[in-house]
Amino acid sequence: MAAAEEASRPFAGLSDVSISEDIPVEGDISVPVGPSTRRDEEFSTLDEPVKETILRDLRAVGNKFIHVLYPKRSTALLRDWDLWGPLLLCVTLALLLQGGAADSDDQGGPQFAEVFVIIWFGSIIITLNSKLLGGTISFFQSLCVLGYCILPLTVAMAVCRIVLVGGSGTVSFAVRLVVVTASFGWSTFASTAFLADSQPPDRKALVVYPVFLFYFVIGWMILTFSPSQ
Repeated sequence: MAAAEEASRPFAGLSDVSISEDIPVEGDISVPVGPSTRRDEEFSTLDEPVKETILRDLRAVGNKFIHVLYPKRSTALLRDWDLWGPLLLCVTLALLLQGGAADSDDQGGPQFAEVFVIIWFGSIIITLNSKLLGGTISFFQSLCVLGYCILPLTVAMAVCRIVLVGGSGTVSFAVRLVVVTASFGWSTFASTAFLADSQPPDRKALVVYPVFLFYFVIGWMILTFSPSQ
């Protein structure tokens, strides 16, 4: 007991020590209570409802669709890239191509898988070609542009399905040829309009040519589509 009292004696007076109000406390411990700025609200989405998040993403996808329908030299598709729109267009186009004569066992594999392979692997090859030629666009930005610019061809596929309801004669083929050709030109023009400024001036032709083939193959699949009997 005596040893314990001797050990605690140096600390016996600590309970009576108080800090004077005249001694300043170092460090900034103040908490800002002012209103948050607009930039903070824009990037703070932790407390945002799920519905608002989904609606914001849908509006962003819709704005990119509008930019494809009215193409111009803009960075709209490059600044805030996403792959939701290309995925939606790829699935829609694959579903519209379902039920064709090429789906039979004696004429080929499933059309749905073919569309996915052509679109995604084709986009990857074109992107790698662009990067190897000195393009400044990123990998996913290129995929975003190439995927969103399939929109005119997807609309053409929907129109062709409607036209084929009335038959597959000469008039039907002529109408489908005009629609697919216009959509093919629109997709090629829109993609090159977005990608033009990201390529070296002396190598733009080497970048545009694979894009031309990419959309030509998709357009050919749409034009030669015939419903299974």
